Amino acid sequence: MEADGSVRQAMHLAEVLLREEFPMRWHHVQGVVRRSHSISMLFSRQDQNILFAASALHDVGYAPKLAGTGFHSLDGARYLERKGYSARLCALVAQHSCAYIEARLRMYSVELAHWVDERTPLRDALWWADMTTGPDGNTVGVHERIAEIRARYGPEDLVTVFIREAEPELVAAVERTEARLRAAGVEVR
Repeated sequence: MEADGSVRQAMHLAEVLLREEFPMRWHHVQGVVRRSHSISMLFSRQDQNILFAASALHDVGYAPKLAGTGFHSLDGARYLERKGYSARLCALVAQHSCAYIEARLRMYSVELAHWVDERTPLRDALWWADMTTGPDGNTVGVHERIAEIRARYGPEDLVTVFIREAEPELVAAVERTEARLRAAGVEVR
């Protein structure tokens, strides 16, 4: 499901699952999609489509009707797999933004290992788009985004523990993506 029509389908699915119950999450997703469009020139047409779809679907696991484990990356990927989305798209959703660390903290490492983290520039671009988009959908710096997550969840929450541990890897993915953009002559915003 990586053709243009499927990108529209992915965006529609994310809207249906998130807009009503999680309007801020929906704003975030829209911003992540906009960010992914802003760097699409770095990728082939096929990879652009997978990036756009993954950007639209990366947080669908927050939808209550999908929350089997309460770990949104895993719940979202499982749902998308059942819906027939490609293994690559499901893996990008499952593994987005250092999910393996949160999976370890939640004791879901074995389940998450069903999807391999591809560790490619495309994966970095998805992480970049996610980690440079605030909850309201506006562009933020990666350090501002990480600070916002910490503040939102509080010092003792598992998500705060996760983001503290994931920070170096998240920042590195953002920096690699921004270096690729500069090398392509694209202004980094």
